[in-house]
Amino acid sequence: MASVFRVSVGNFLEMYDFMVYGYYAAGIGHAFFPHSSEYASLMLSLATFGSGYLMRPLGALVLGAYIDRHGRRKGLLLTLSLMAAGTLSIACLPGYETLGLLAPLLVVFSRLIQGLSAGVEIGGVSVYLAEIAPPESKGLYVSWQSGSQQVAVVFAALLGLLLSYRLPPEQMAAWGWRIPLLIGSLLVPFIFLLRRSLVETDEFLSRKHHPDVHEILRSLAANWRLVILGMMLSTTTTVTFYLITAYMPTFGSAILHLSTRDSLLVTLCVGLSNFVLLPVMGAASDRFGRRPLLIVFSLLALATAYPALLWLVSAPSFARLLTVALGFSVIFGSYNGSMVVFLTEIMPITVRASGFSLAYSLATGVFGGFTPAVSTYLIHVTGNRAMPGLWLSLAAAMGLSATLLLTPRKVAGWSESPVPVAFR
Repeated sequence: MASVFRVSVGNFLEMYDFMVYGYYAAGIGHAFFPHSSEYASLMLSLATFGSGYLMRPLGALVLGAYIDRHGRRKGLLLTLSLMAAGTLSIACLPGYETLGLLAPLLVVFSRLIQGLSAGVEIGGVSVYLAEIAPPESKGLYVSWQSGSQQVAVVFAALLGLLLSYRLPPEQMAAWGWRIPLLIGSLLVPFIFLLRRSLVETDEFLSRKHHPDVHEILRSLAANWRLVILGMMLSTTTTVTFYLITAYMPTFGSAILHLSTRDSLLVTLCVGLSNFVLLPVMGAASDRFGRRPLLIVFSLLALATAYPALLWLVSAPSFARLLTVALGFSVIFGSYNGSMVVFLTEIMPITVRASGFSLAYSLATGVFGGFTPAVSTYLIHVTGNRAMPGLWLSLAAAMGLSATLLLTPRKVAGWSESPVPVAFR
């Protein structure tokens, strides 16, 4: 299990950086995107948050091909370096008052670098864990990829709560949001040392042929329908996760007008709940199978997302926000505990990292990463604060459809013909 910790700890940094940006989107918006309208400033900041996800598919292709060609260990060291560079840049970058238009441009560039790295980080870690796991425990092992992300959520929320007690809101908006980013940067040397100690997986070393970039791209293009199904499968996870973590503090404070401390405390509880549920449900998928859990919890999300948010917004309170968030946490932890390992299993070893990463990054880039911005926009144009529930329902419908199409018989292999096995 030492290798599980060493590989997962880098995934912690990737998610920590993304969570911190989401938590302090309003402060970052004021610093780099000043505007006469508070809504416009927040939307520009959230759109920049989402812009990092536009780079994920490119990162999945370029860096995923690098991992499939040169090894899991080398790729994970490269992604960590890129993520650290983007985080440190945003933490130290002067604001709009100092740099003018150059400030938001540099923030966007830093987010794009982070997005490039993140496009393959989750896939690289998941594939590494799947390849070192005993056959009967793959779900449990791979669940720690997502588990490390929950540690990041909890750590970021705890830090946010501490800062909210130590600094008044004016100082947090002015410069306090930089502190969590700087702390993340200080963790980089320790995490880098841990990852350097990783050994390459036996499964990768045992292969006599490692495909080059052109071979990987041809294989992915020939089986694009299977990649799309993988994207649909991942959409339920990404939308749910970013709704209950990255968007929850903004939703609680800016939309429901609860205190920032209440919103961060809810996010902290969600992170703890996710952390407990993920390995439990990963192990459950080893025992009962992936598809039954995926079907049950995508149906549950489809049936409850909008009604739950309607109940919340009818009388907003800390207790109701916590109840709804923990309910969504059960859906996320149970669905994701099966989904991530299932996605590694439908990808062949030769393009496992790039295939997984492309499917997952498309889900994140098109749907999950823009959840805060889309939710804010839907509420703004409709006046209905429960609209994020419909966004989650759409994601659940996509995950359910993909699960029903990807039957065990159909995902037994990877087709080299233009029509993948899943569509024969």
